[in-house]
Amino acid sequence: MPAGFFRLQAAVKLAGKAPDWDYLSYDAVRSHLFIARRDAGLWVFDTRKQRLLRRMPKTEGAGASLLIPALGRGYATNEDGSVTVFNLATLVPIRRVKFAEDADAASYDPASGRIAFVSADSRRVTFMDARSLAVVGHVALEAKKADASVADGAGAILLNERDRNMVARIDAASARITAEWPTTGCTQPTGLAYDSANHRAFIGCRGAKPVLAVMNTDNGDIVATLDLGRGNDGVAFDRKHHRIITTNGVEGNIAIFHQDDANHYRLEQAITTRPNARTLAYDEVGMRIFTVTAEGVVNPAQPINAGPSAFYPNAYYDNSFVVLTYAMTK
Repeated sequence: MPAGFFRLQAAVKLAGKAPDWDYLSYDAVRSHLFIARRDAGLWVFDTRKQRLLRRMPKTEGAGASLLIPALGRGYATNEDGSVTVFNLATLVPIRRVKFAEDADAASYDPASGRIAFVSADSRRVTFMDARSLAVVGHVALEAKKADASVADGAGAILLNERDRNMVARIDAASARITAEWPTTGCTQPTGLAYDSANHRAFIGCRGAKPVLAVMNTDNGDIVATLDLGRGNDGVAFDRKHHRIITTNGVEGNIAIFHQDDANHYRLEQAITTRPNARTLAYDEVGMRIFTVTAEGVVNPAQPINAGPSAFYPNAYYDNSFVVLTYAMTK
């Protein structure tokens, strides 16, 4: 194996009932991986010792977590439309606040000090002051399936509108949509990451022709598209090494692209992983990729989600959930 490729470093199985999961996030200061386990709540995994550290109380229904190191806080977004705020250092819950009927992704705008919570089912974005937890604004969405969001660091939130093949730009201070751009050449935009230095959004598209689309967020132009594996859900940007990392669960691969400059990209490497490893978190300092999956089955007697693929699991086995760590070979 040549040097400079990612390879599986550890696979740790976590005990528990039939698993479910969604977004991952990573605390680089403490090497903690936060895993949103939905009904089972938010789980904290110690990536140094490769073991489960804590099951966060009062986080039932967690679908995502947002970490704000500058405030010393984490925010578990729960599917019942509440947020559980916790201390990042002690992992002790501070407060659970109900703000909507449902909730999915969340992003933090440092310019306004506001968090944008996406409620896909309710078709709106709720803005909350990150310190006081007061609701300060709402944005109605035309999209029936809003997906991943990301802050641009300069006052705006970018949001994938999967069913409309659009990206919306929302001004956090005024809680107003300021632009909507078509993801030309990309259908079903799902995963999302951002390069603030070059004003480029990296969009994982899981349509019939899966691609990574690169959008200029000054004008909405698509400047590049690159072939991608099926079932994308996770995209991360390594600013230091100019890498875009994607997890594609149906294809069972991690595809990594190199940014030569703002408009030019190329495949750097692609590695096989386990089926349904669809979300990720990235450790830029240690150059480690974290993803999770479980042993799934398609039960024809139960409703089947044929969107990602004809045989996308609708059930998982107990005690099969696994945390996968990929590290750079030397």
